[in-house]
Amino acid sequence: MSTIVCILILITTTGYLGKAQARLQQTWKRHSIDSSSIGADGVRLSDVNRDGRMDITTGWEEGGVIRVYLHPGRNSVKSPWPQITVGSVTSPEDAVFCDLNGDGNFDVISSCEGKNKSVYFHWAPADESQFMDPHSWKTESVPSVAKVQSWMFAAPVQLDGKYGPEIVLGSKGRNASIGYLSSPENPRITSDWEYIKIRDAGWIMSLRIHDMDGDGDPDILASDRRTIHSGIFWLENPNLAIEPPPVIWKEHPIGLEGREIMFIDYSDEPSTALHVAAAVKPNQIHPFHRSRDSNQFQEKLKITLPASFGTSKAVRIGDIDLDGTPDLVFTCEQASNGLSGVGWFKLNSSGKLVASTGICNDISGPEGTKFDRIELIDLDEDGDLDLLTCEERERLGVIWYENPTR
Repeated sequence: MSTIVCILILITTTGYLGKAQARLQQTWKRHSIDSSSIGADGVRLSDVNRDGRMDITTGWEEGGVIRVYLHPGRNSVKSPWPQITVGSVTSPEDAVFCDLNGDGNFDVISSCEGKNKSVYFHWAPADESQFMDPHSWKTESVPSVAKVQSWMFAAPVQLDGKYGPEIVLGSKGRNASIGYLSSPENPRITSDWEYIKIRDAGWIMSLRIHDMDGDGDPDILASDRRTIHSGIFWLENPNLAIEPPPVIWKEHPIGLEGREIMFIDYSDEPSTALHVAAAVKPNQIHPFHRSRDSNQFQEKLKITLPASFGTSKAVRIGDIDLDGTPDLVFTCEQASNGLSGVGWFKLNSSGKLVASTGICNDISGPEGTKFDRIELIDLDEDGDLDLLTCEERERLGVIWYENPTR
């Protein structure tokens, strides 16, 4: 290839990247999936209709409804999505998909706090053609965890190799804990689901299921926000397929003990400079790197949010500008009086802030006050990662921000 051709390619590429970077430094276009209820509280994903696109479930805390949203396809993704209310419960804090009884259809699990303090199974109809009919869904409370703890989060996973998946749960406040619901032989009999406690807790924000030690079974990565239990840690699966409960889940601390930790993210890509990132009150993001062939985590740096943003709520690791290195995207709460609630930091291949773009990039602008956990997903199928989240206070609801890179 001639020198002139190489120069022309370099100029063209540099020009494209420069334009892309300029677009990324502007606020992103917001699209509404649903804003018809009050207090949208978190988004969880699964491809429930098997069309190759991720669908969403969300609990509306003040509205008291659990809803499912079906991805409408690329041509309609920027309009409100088809929705169904699968159940009505008070104070839902979390909703997640799970095929509880192995019939091939995705049910929904909701976790509730407030005066409710219960976990519910929302059973999908056996007939797929009735999936969008709210009258075909059935809601049942799980007796073993009803009215005992303020349940905050649920993570389905097969732990003991028997029957259906277990449901790892986390709660907050009095009697708070991490534990799991053990699936019985017949999962439809909700009274047979037994709750098995693993650890005391203060206020569980994140529960992530990962094989942290590479031994082939799923471990639990968690963040605890309050009391003497606060910090980031993971709980080592004692191999329940061999050792039935009661058994001890060995706890491995990662860091930030004593800090008020909000949502965390985890990447298991060995080549990346970031493996854990945490949003920490009042206004920081703390990334961690995991040593190769080691369970030790080192804190990379402490990033302080600009005064133009609210307080830290959630963080995700993802390559926002498609340069091959992971960046950090975050959401905030208390983003009122002109403050922004969603933004991102560009990082280099070493996991450090890039000096030329160390200034935080604003995604949302001042609209929205209390945002929630994040999913990074290419919703419009144009090849870059969009940001999916909820906003609770200004009734923006379930929303996504369109990445302008492409």
